[in-house]
Amino acid sequence: MYRFFVSPEAISENEVQITGDDVNHIKNVLRMRQGEQVVVSCGRGIDYNCVIQEVKEQVILLDIQREEPAVTELPVRIILFQALPKKDKMEFVIQKAIELGASEIVPVQTKRCIVKLDAKKEEKKLQRWKTIAESAAKQSGRALVPEIHSIMTLREALAYGGDIETLMIPYELCEDMTGSVSVMQEAAKGESIGIFIGPEGGFERSEVEEAMEAGAVPISLGKRILRTETAGLAALSVLMFLIEASGKE
Repeated sequence: MYRFFVSPEAISENEVQITGDDVNHIKNVLRMRQGEQVVVSCGRGIDYNCVIQEVKEQVILLDIQREEPAVTELPVRIILFQALPKKDKMEFVIQKAIELGASEIVPVQTKRCIVKLDAKKEEKKLQRWKTIAESAAKQSGRALVPEIHSIMTLREALAYGGDIETLMIPYELCEDMTGSVSVMQEAAKGESIGIFIGPEGGFERSEVEEAMEAGAVPISLGKRILRTETAGLAALSVLMFLIEASGKE
């Protein structure tokens, strides 16, 4: 069943109004008509199962058939701090991280990042990333669209992560697999997790030390060197499994 996101104000007692770009998508791409079913979410943890009541020029009117708690969100807030990769790899990272349950994604400018964006290019990229985030959230049945932040420096990202319970930084020089497993298992029992991923070429030693001073724990993701677009997804996959297998709610 197709899923759409609306603001809380678009939902009344028995009706939902869909406006904006989704109107064209429903009418001319999906070619949906009166009587067809959709799911709507407004980011409050509730799924609204609806039937299309009327298709107008600028708005789609839906009848709410039933409400039920969303079951697709992880009970742990996971923030992925991703150093800017080359080319379009960030789009891939955002798409897959959202499928794996990330709550927020923070693009980070680190010393070895090749990509440098001025304000105009950053704004264009950010809008593109947010569009991809919404599409990925719809496709994977998420109950909300994860936030994509503006680009931060490493110092800004560490400051933003100051209230996160567990900060971890996959690092190729960390060889303690047993300790890494323990860190991830304990983190999965908590309320919030931050994962810092370096760019092509990795973090500089001084950056790892700065992250550790801020409370980040170095972990290993195995004996192989992972690409920047792989490392965060590997960590998210393990955490998603641990959290959901624990039955935490």
